[in-house]
Amino acid sequence: MTRKMLKTGVATTALVWASMSMAQAAEMPTREQMWQMIQQQQQEIQALKKMMGATTKSLEVNSQKIAETDSKVEATGAAVEQVMAGGASASQNKTSIGGYGELHYNGGKKGDDQIDFHRFVLFFGHEFTDRIRFFSELEIEHALSGDGKPGEVELEQAFVEFDLNKQTQARAGVMLVPVGILNEVHEPNTFYGVERNNVEKNIIPTTWWEAGLGLSGQFGEGFSYDLMAHSGLNVGDDYKIRGGRQKVAKATAEDGAITARLKYTGIPGVELGATAQYQADLRQGQDADSVDATLFEVHADIERELGNAGTFGLRALYARWDLSGAGAEALGRDEQVGWYVEPSYKINLGNEGAVGVFARYSRWDNEAGDNTASAYRQTTIGVNYWPIDNVVFKLDYVFDDFDNAAKEDDTINLGVGYQF
Repeated sequence: MTRKMLKTGVATTALVWASMSMAQAAEMPTREQMWQMIQQQQQEIQALKKMMGATTKSLEVNSQKIAETDSKVEATGAAVEQVMAGGASASQNKTSIGGYGELHYNGGKKGDDQIDFHRFVLFFGHEFTDRIRFFSELEIEHALSGDGKPGEVELEQAFVEFDLNKQTQARAGVMLVPVGILNEVHEPNTFYGVERNNVEKNIIPTTWWEAGLGLSGQFGEGFSYDLMAHSGLNVGDDYKIRGGRQKVAKATAEDGAITARLKYTGIPGVELGATAQYQADLRQGQDADSVDATLFEVHADIERELGNAGTFGLRALYARWDLSGAGAEALGRDEQVGWYVEPSYKINLGNEGAVGVFARYSRWDNEAGDNTASAYRQTTIGVNYWPIDNVVFKLDYVFDDFDNAAKEDDTINLGVGYQF
């Protein structure tokens, strides 16, 4: 390479470096621009710090919520374990409370009008296991009880029930006797009329409970049976069946009774039932000769829907007692018999509830064993209004037609009842 060429290269390189330096100098910001850039960067840094602080706080809150949730989960788990172990929570969840009540007004032609809170009843039940449960019924009659007061406090049911299998149940305790239509199902919203019918009151006699052992089962298509070995009646010298109820209150237990019932419910809205009972001595050893007694009862309880027209109902029942012994025969009470028939018609009012009308003809005689005129005949007509299924208002008029004309006394009755 010549000296001239070397000088030319050096000069060219110097020009290039000079050009680059001038370009860089042209791109450099001024002091004011640099200051603005620094302030903008500071603002961005502050915003980032705030964001980081909010995020940290949110993380703390979420951590607290997570901790609270974990605590609740642990508590729920402990409660479930307690329920599975049969602890207090399980006990509360498996205990049920219900009841019913009815207020009556009875007006007659003799100026003896009366208003009475006839019944106030509470149910208590408890399920110990899937197979063992308890039922009870406590009742106050006529609002006020005590010495000289018209009412009573009564324990009508208190029994334990066991499932022997899917079709068979056993019971032990104080139970309603399986007989008739009303004795086991007598809540006021389930029947027509302010007062319970006199056949099931004076012949069966509803409400009737005893202490003992029971067995119930289902078989075939719609058939069921009930067997009960229990304490018995203890009638007085008048041999009146209703007066013989001891209500399991320090009851004489010299002689018990056995009751058997067969029932068919295989058709929707149809119940057909028959009951038989035998007691070896209705006087519980008071007489030298025992007074054995047999009760026979049959009934039909039918409800059939007539399309949109309403529901037709029909109840019919026949019951008869046969007693041995000279004392009962002398009073004509060796035979005591009664029956009634009750057609009804119920109209559904939609959201306004339902209204039903009924008529009932009843005949009963607690002295049917003699030739004297002792039968009671009664015709009742009335209306029920249910604003809801578990509340009912009732109005009826009763025409009495006794063989003994002096006992005639037509009455008008008003009532309100509930069940829960």
